[in-house]
Amino acid sequence: MELLTGKVAVVTGGTRGIGRAIAGRLVAEGASVAICGRTSESVDRAVNQLKQHGKASGWPADISKPDAVSHFFQAVDQAFGGLDILVNNAGEGVFRKAGEMTVEDWHRNIDLNLNGAFYCSHEALTRFQKRGGGFIVNISSLAGKNAFSGGAGYNASKFGLNGFTEALMLDHRYDNVRVSSIMPGSVNTGFAGGPANRSGDNEWMIAPDDVAEAVVMVLQMPARTMVSRVEMRPSRPKK
Repeated sequence: MELLTGKVAVVTGGTRGIGRAIAGRLVAEGASVAICGRTSESVDRAVNQLKQHGKASGWPADISKPDAVSHFFQAVDQAFGGLDILVNNAGEGVFRKAGEMTVEDWHRNIDLNLNGAFYCSHEALTRFQKRGGGFIVNISSLAGKNAFSGGAGYNASKFGLNGFTEALMLDHRYDNVRVSSIMPGSVNTGFAGGPANRSGDNEWMIAPDDVAEAVVMVLQMPARTMVSRVEMRPSRPKK
């Protein structure tokens, strides 16, 4: 089992929901964690919580903007001096039928969920070269293999992310870079347009901590082994 103690990890969208759970779990495992989020307030609040359990820093960054991503990773360099793990978690969804979507709606899905993962991965790969390898975990979705009405933009972003994940693995596996995809179904978070907006009891849904557990499981596999994809579903969804 690979130990995470002493590793440096970046978690995008790490201020709440799945990202916050992943950041907390990595800190608990002894990693130094850098997070980003949309606002200084949300980042500071999350970092203050994480620091109670280990090493953490954070900066506001819009990862749909290449320049913002570059500045964020430069800040991580100055704070931690390197990088071992990237978790591409930041994402959002605009849920409308294709004919009802605006160009802005489309870009809100693609620019953050897909382009942002590329920008961050590109920055991480240059840093992995200095460490002799690294690990990228992309938080995708079952929507990346199962299309649904009203999900055209979101489906496209996650289908694309799955394809990017597989190609990224093939491109860099011999550079000692492992790449995995975590694909949860309904998660009990405040994700825009997602499960938390449904009425009634949400206890049947996947908890953010469950996704964080899957991320740690993947990261702790022996170096000789790579888990390519993890699909997660509620055990007993509502009928």
